[in-house]
Amino acid sequence: MRSGRRYRLELTAEQAAQCEEFANVCRAVWNTGLDQRRQCRRRGAWMNYAPQCKELAYAKREHEWLKAAPSHILQQTLKDLDRACRDHGTFKVRWRSKARWSPSFRFPDAKQIAMERLGRKWGRAKLPKLGWVRFRWSRPLGGEIRSATVSRKGVQWFVSFLVDDQAVTPEWHAVPGTAVGVDRGVKSAAVTSDGEFFDRPFIMDGEAVRYRRLQQQLARTKKGSANRRKTIHAMGRITSRMVDRRGDFCAKTAAHLAAKNALVVLEDLKIRNMSASASGTLAEPARNVAAKRGLNRAILDKGWHRLELALTSAARYTSTTLVKVNPAYTSQRCSACGFVSEGNRESQAVFRCKAADCGHAEHADVNAAKNIRHAGGQPVSACGDLGAGRSAKQEPGSRATGQAT
Repeated sequence: MRSGRRYRLELTAEQAAQCEEFANVCRAVWNTGLDQRRQCRRRGAWMNYAPQCKELAYAKREHEWLKAAPSHILQQTLKDLDRACRDHGTFKVRWRSKARWSPSFRFPDAKQIAMERLGRKWGRAKLPKLGWVRFRWSRPLGGEIRSATVSRKGVQWFVSFLVDDQAVTPEWHAVPGTAVGVDRGVKSAAVTSDGEFFDRPFIMDGEAVRYRRLQQQLARTKKGSANRRKTIHAMGRITSRMVDRRGDFCAKTAAHLAAKNALVVLEDLKIRNMSASASGTLAEPARNVAAKRGLNRAILDKGWHRLELALTSAARYTSTTLVKVNPAYTSQRCSACGFVSEGNRESQAVFRCKAADCGHAEHADVNAAKNIRHAGGQPVSACGDLGAGRSAKQEPGSRATGQAT
């Protein structure tokens, strides 16, 4: 099984400058290749990796700056572009902006990569045209190297090795028959049907205050100035720590859920749509824009998608099945009797069934997680039914008894 191992690089000034140059060349190749593909599509023609790779060889004869980077990392850039265009469509693939794109490039040939352990805390790797680069040995490599990706986050460079750890997905889960529903929210990042709450702050109070001050300072700096670059780097250090904490939280939560449960059920959330900006027209401007902006930040801060990716990765090692179900009415339905009503959820945390013969009460997120688990891989219908034997005409406000009101 293949997995990633990331280490912090300690580059010399010359190596750091080379990495910047390699990344800039790869960015230019990506943008040029994407522009060429879009022009071909507008003419009704088609362009893929093979002809672009041939044209790259001709371009290197005319432009000396293309020769600064190793050939195979430029070819890998075109391969990544080809895959992105096939997966998402040529006109949906984004340009690589110098200001917004985090520099990175990949060495795909493992035969050109050498590795040495220097001591308890340090190691070094030999990469084409970069030579030997030192990195912090923070964890065992644990497998045979398949490729290496060099990337920059903030002002720090990292190397990520794709390794084959020889692990195999088990045929059966260690605890077969177990299942859990996971409700992702903005108050708690994840709540399970077993009553477990998973959450942690990703940015400390002092960091939040400093970040706001840096934002104000950034607004007063001149574009292209040295002070602006320093401010951006200071902001990047804070966001890097926040991203690392979020990644650590998602990985640990995913490992815990996958180890305990053979089936993990999530809501099939359209996170990009949910976190989109409030839209309006000239005739009817958008309302509650500030509230929507705050909700969008809360959704993105909790890392819903990253938790889903972490669960997908952790499930490979435990043979856990990950299922996504329709989220309709999961927060309004009583997990005890099936009664659906908007009034059932009295507040963010309180759920109390309004059915006369029920009165079930518990934490609203736990109740929603139980409904997600009960879906058990069977998508919830448009009107909110969880069971195949229930009414297809049931609307919110009626009992799940097979009769519509």
